[in-house]
Amino acid sequence: MKPTDIPTRERIVTAASKLFYSAGIRAVSVDAVAEKAGLTKRTLYYHFASKDELIAAYLDGRDQPNLALFQRWFAEAEGGPAEKVAAIFTNLARAARQPKWKGCGFLRTAAELADMPGHPAIKTGIAHKKRVEGWLRDVLAEAGAASPEVLARQIVLLLDGAFAVVLLNRDASYMETAGAAASTLVKAALSAR
Repeated sequence: MKPTDIPTRERIVTAASKLFYSAGIRAVSVDAVAEKAGLTKRTLYYHFASKDELIAAYLDGRDQPNLALFQRWFAEAEGGPAEKVAAIFTNLARAARQPKWKGCGFLRTAAELADMPGHPAIKTGIAHKKRVEGWLRDVLAEAGAASPEVLARQIVLLLDGAFAVVLLNRDASYMETAGAAASTLVKAALSAR
C-alpha cells in the first residue's frame, strides 16, 4: 500500500504519533508533522483545527490499542489473576528494555501539559486511565477479589508509578518489582473473600 492510499487524517495521526512519542509534544512542530505525513501544513489544518486537537487525536489513537494489549497479555498469561496481572508488568518491562521505549505517552503528554488541566489531551488521558482501571476492576471482581475498585486503583498506581520510575532510571526491573507488588495485592484480595 502506498502512503497516498492511506486516508489523509490517518496519515497525519500516524506521523504525529511517531514524532510526539519520540520527541514530546512541545518539541514537535505542526510543520514537522506535515512534512512527515507528506502533506502541506494547510492540508493538516484542514483535518485538524489546531495542534491541540492533533495531540488529543494522537492519544485517542493510543487508547484502545494500549488497553487491548493489556487485555491480551492478561488473557495469554498462565496462572490465576495474580499471575495474569503480574504478566502485564512483565511485558511492560520487556518493552521498556527496547531502545525506542519512551514510557507512557499519556503520562508524558500530561507532564508536558501540567499547566493546562482542561486541555483535550488531558481529558483523553484521563479517560484512557479510567478505562484501564475499569477493566481491571471488572476482571478482578469477576475473579472474586475483595474490594475490586480499590484493588484496581492500587494496580493503576503501581503501573503509573513504575512508568515514571523506569523512565527516570532507565531500569526496567522497577516494572517487575511493581508487578510483584501488584501480584501480592491481588493474592491478598482473593484470600480476603
